[in-house]
Amino acid sequence: MNPRSWLGLDAEAAPAHRRYHLARFLILRLLGLIYLVGFAIVLFQGLPLFGSQGLLPVGAFTARVAGELGSSGAAFARLPSLFWLGHSDGALMAAAWCGAALSLLVLLGVTNGVVMTALWALYMSFVHVGQDWYGYGWEIQLLETGFLAIFLCPVRTIAPFPAARPAPLVIWLFRWLIFRIMVGAGLIKLRGDPCWRDLTCLDFHYETQPNPNPFSRNLHFAPHSFSAFGVLFNHFVELAVPWLMLLGRHAARIAGCFLVVFQVTLIVSGNLSFLNWLTIVPALACFDDGFLSRLLPRTLAHRAEEAEAEAARRAPGWRPQLAGGAAAVCAISVAWLSVPVVTNLCSGHQVMNTSFGSWDLVNTYGAFGSVGRERREIVFEGTTDPSPGPATDWREYAFKCAPCDPVRRPCVITPYHYRLDWQMWFAAMSSPNRYPWTLHFVWKLLHADPGTLSLLAGNPFPGTAPRFVRARLYVYRFAPPGSGRWWDRTLVGDWIPPLSTEDPRLLEALRAYRWLER
Repeated sequence: MNPRSWLGLDAEAAPAHRRYHLARFLILRLLGLIYLVGFAIVLFQGLPLFGSQGLLPVGAFTARVAGELGSSGAAFARLPSLFWLGHSDGALMAAAWCGAALSLLVLLGVTNGVVMTALWALYMSFVHVGQDWYGYGWEIQLLETGFLAIFLCPVRTIAPFPAARPAPLVIWLFRWLIFRIMVGAGLIKLRGDPCWRDLTCLDFHYETQPNPNPFSRNLHFAPHSFSAFGVLFNHFVELAVPWLMLLGRHAARIAGCFLVVFQVTLIVSGNLSFLNWLTIVPALACFDDGFLSRLLPRTLAHRAEEAEAEAARRAPGWRPQLAGGAAAVCAISVAWLSVPVVTNLCSGHQVMNTSFGSWDLVNTYGAFGSVGRERREIVFEGTTDPSPGPATDWREYAFKCAPCDPVRRPCVITPYHYRLDWQMWFAAMSSPNRYPWTLHFVWKLLHADPGTLSLLAGNPFPGTAPRFVRARLYVYRFAPPGSGRWWDRTLVGDWIPPLSTEDPRLLEALRAYRWLER
């Protein structure tokens, strides 16, 4: 393939196995859905989590970062975000609504580089000020994926099948992304928890993952041989399959099928937010029009053929050349930024889910380098009794998805994400000192804060507020099928002791983090 072909600048129609109109169509539609979910999460959860009265307010965070780095300019250079210009609740919600509207347009068929750039900039703005709530690998993965998607699109048109070819060079950048995602995940497992090497990790994972779904219990009680096969399949897909993309179009198609099927199995087995949906996006770059035209409705295949014919009639011209030049610059930049990523992959001290630059353009990924052997959960309880004692009536607060009531059925929410529930999963493996916002959460419960309560499944104190709140740590295990309950749990002890609004320990902690005026 000559350089003009790599940049999509041929003056003649390309054969179906060298065209990617259908792949672009699917990539952008799925990416639009994921962006829409991401902005919907902000709309429904953003203000209680990081708004001006949230658990981790953006204002306090930006002030602290600017103070540490010396100025807002330096802070922007380190964490680029539109919210350095203003972070009022109105600004946060306006940005989220704008992102949701643009995401919906992309989902409905808009294919435009300006729209994709706006989505990338808006979502990056939330990621860089979202603090603990946005500390997940799929956030920077969405930013990298969204950045590459900009170069798939023309600037002057919005049609779902524009008469502008997706540059094969950009398609290969998507393949490089899925290669790093999978190989990074595979290597971190082999280098991490020994259960990935002795094929026992899935004996625990389905029970101890952040938010199991109802099917997770069936997988947990499956024979060990089934779980061991699952680990072997995981290693095969993550460490062997990506190399097939280098062996020609037929091998790339086979790789794409394995990658997509693998992600679907992960979607079925748990609630990992939009991570697996997002990972399907670059995997779609393994499929050319010749392959996808056999699977998709004939109408779509026909429109892709028309777009290719129109692109051939229009070439050459300065606009396609400009787009090709932009794709080439993008590829050179990705190659340069990939140097520390490849170094990290080759290192015996590999880190996962890390960016090596402020803009999160090329990152390193990985998941479940270690697997918990037991599931720990924090259960918050309140009481209206004036003084806690042996006979105190404690009532539990239920989270929307995290296990609480042992008889409650696990949720099915993917690709949505309850961010508070996930952070509670992490907190249960540590202490309030590591997650001080949990004390702010207690303070909010003591005041029956409506925003905080909106993050929960219900309020056990309607019309009033508790006098004391505590947090208790339990070990949860799947109850056997047919037992009439979903979980068995064993109390470990207090994670946070009973606290009231007058407790000096709580007041001191809140003042230390400037969540309460002195």
